[in-house]
Amino acid sequence: MTSRRRASVFLAGVVLAAFGGPLYANPAAEETDVEADKVAFFRAVQIDDDRAVKAILARGLDPNLHDPERGETGLIIAMRNDAMKVARLLLSHSGLKVDAQSPNGNTALMMAALQKNKAAVLALLGKGAQVNRPGWTALHYAAAAGDLEIMKLLLERHAYIDAASPTGTTPLMLAAREGQEDAVKLLLEEGANAKLKDRAWRENAAQFAIRAQKPWIAEQIRRHLSGK
Repeated sequence: MTSRRRASVFLAGVVLAAFGGPLYANPAAEETDVEADKVAFFRAVQIDDDRAVKAILARGLDPNLHDPERGETGLIIAMRNDAMKVARLLLSHSGLKVDAQSPNGNTALMMAALQKNKAAVLALLGKGAQVNRPGWTALHYAAAAGDLEIMKLLLERHAYIDAASPTGTTPLMLAAREGQEDAVKLLLEEGANAKLKDRAWRENAAQFAIRAQKPWIAEQIRRHLSGK
């Protein structure tokens, strides 16, 4: 080997050592690593493993990635599983989209309300999570769960009390159907319109309660409407 050839080989070795690998990466290997990170990310979110999530995000994974099964973001999954360490980590990420939706329209705030997780609701509101939006809202879910504290938080932030789902279902109708007597009382006191009807069944909140075999809720609504 000539002295010039030996010098070239030596220089190539220096370059490889400096950059930690070949000059031309293997695209297939990189793709495999990314796919593995995606699987590991959603598993770590479910079990509230914030250290694993932090390491994966540091490798450049999008924090708004949707899982292939339900189409939910990591933040929505964290709320569903009460994974608060991961939730706090994701909320601190500069690239997080706090109002990212799953295919059925769910957001992290809606899931936190359904899970009756006041601390999560406050954290999400602190990051600017949207209270009012077309279709289902966090108030719908809080009313269905019967969580008065979260309902009051949302109403204080100007949640639309008669928000209509895609079929016209209001929070009052959901609370009535689920037998959430205190939630029904709160909504009525705050001015919910008990005369509204949905578009699917053409029923008002009292009729929702009757169909759900909760006649005492229907009577509660009727008394309110009659002023007794």
